[in-house]
Amino acid sequence: MAQNKVALKRRIRSVRATKKITNAMELIATSKLQRQKQKMELNRVYATTLFQTFNRVLGNANIQEIPYLTQRDGKTLTLVFVSDMGLCGGYNSNILSKIKEVIPNDHPVFIVGSKGRSWLRRNNYHLFGELETGDNLSYGHISKVADKIMDAYLSGEITGLQVLYTKFVNTMTFEPTVMTLLPINEEMLPTVDQTEDVLNQDIIFEPDAVTLINQLVPMFIQSLLYSYWLESKTSEHAARRMAMDNATDNAEELIEELVLKYNQSRQSAITQEITEIVAGAEAL
Repeated sequence: MAQNKVALKRRIRSVRATKKITNAMELIATSKLQRQKQKMELNRVYATTLFQTFNRVLGNANIQEIPYLTQRDGKTLTLVFVSDMGLCGGYNSNILSKIKEVIPNDHPVFIVGSKGRSWLRRNNYHLFGELETGDNLSYGHISKVADKIMDAYLSGEITGLQVLYTKFVNTMTFEPTVMTLLPINEEMLPTVDQTEDVLNQDIIFEPDAVTLINQLVPMFIQSLLYSYWLESKTSEHAARRMAMDNATDNAEELIEELVLKYNQSRQSAITQEITEIVAGAEAL
């Protein structure tokens, strides 16, 4: 009985130490989530303005002269965003499950993050490139990745680009999402707005609209990739905060259960000792 109580006390101390760690990690994840969410919202201003500019110029260009809208047969490159660290619930496993659904093994994959690399190699996926994310990944890093992808697209090494990221809905909901970026599909083409000011319809582009489109598309792709990375990183911090919160709650429940067992064991020992004392006194 004494050994059982010692083992319970040791386990209670261990779980309490684990609870302190998970609680601290939850606070850190919450702080990072707030900062990352703020960066994501600030980036939307630039991304929205660039998208509107792109749409306006594209609406005045001859679509047949733009290679970024031409459908070609070949392999599509998928840019995948995963995390560098674990302890974020099903964040990475959901992404890897999505890869199985949407990416053929013979199509190239560019992975941003380290958690899925060994899995991709084990499943015989072709790695076109890789980049560690970290918390210091900047727009410049994404721009270099985008430039490499654009060169491969223009040279014909790849014939399409899609991105697999985790869409941030709210702090409790985030889901793997696939978006096609190249060739530019009809959903990304401009729509005619009948309420638009007439003055805004008469714009002279210098140089011509096609030349501007060829310059804007790389900027547009860079902006989209950076926006998707910000969403993925925000989702990662939200997933880690939720996972650590659940772990802390589970630790608290386990502590209560162990304390109850310890008290029961202690009460049983006290009852046995009293019974032995009473029996001894009666024997006298």
